[in-house]
Amino acid sequence: MHLHKFPNADALSNAAAAWITDYIVDTLKKQDRFTIALSGGSTPYKLHTILAASPYKEKIDWSKLHIFWGDERAVPFEDSRNNAKMAYDTLLDHVSVPVDQIHVMRTDISPEESAAEYETILHRYFDKTATSFDLVLLGMGDDGHTLSLFPGTPVVHEIEKWCVAFFLKAQDMFRITITKSITNKAAKIAFLTTGANKANALKQVLEGAYNPDMYPSQEIKPVNGELHWFVDEAAAVQL
Repeated sequence: MHLHKFPNADALSNAAAAWITDYIVDTLKKQDRFTIALSGGSTPYKLHTILAASPYKEKIDWSKLHIFWGDERAVPFEDSRNNAKMAYDTLLDHVSVPVDQIHVMRTDISPEESAAEYETILHRYFDKTATSFDLVLLGMGDDGHTLSLFPGTPVVHEIEKWCVAFFLKAQDMFRITITKSITNKAAKIAFLTTGANKANALKQVLEGAYNPDMYPSQEIKPVNGELHWFVDEAAAVQL
């Protein structure tokens, strides 16, 4: 595990943008596509706006990126809570990724149908590859969740399916999420974690006893890939 500490969220976002760009450029020297799973939340919002501007916008060959999401709330695309909408507003509307290479978790069909459709797409991409995504970007909630793997939910332990939908009673909504199985096959995984409200969960996830039912982020353990944590000083204060 690689831990990268920064004084604040802005410094973290700028450093993550540089790191991601370098990784994309290096990877595309060896292969003709780069697959990335995006996340929602405030930290990716800042990251997206940096990537969509100079100098990173010009450095990345966006035509070779294939865009996925780690999870989605089952709300209409127009809803401000929709992760795909946030990504379009902050990044995808400003760069030239081919439409057929952007794979949104659909919310215009039932959550179960959406998850099944997404699983089919993932198998089409990754059934014959040594790793899954080239990069998975993740956030962590102050309760230790990541993706839509929430404390005490059965999906934390899902090992057969790569994408599932379930009703989250605490939020009174359906969630669609990729699982640890496909996530842990990624070449690189990067958590972006900022703020004092994440400090206790970060301490427990990185240094506490193994208890994924309490802290699901502990289940993110790449099989043959790299795990990176980008954290600011406020989040890392207990480490």
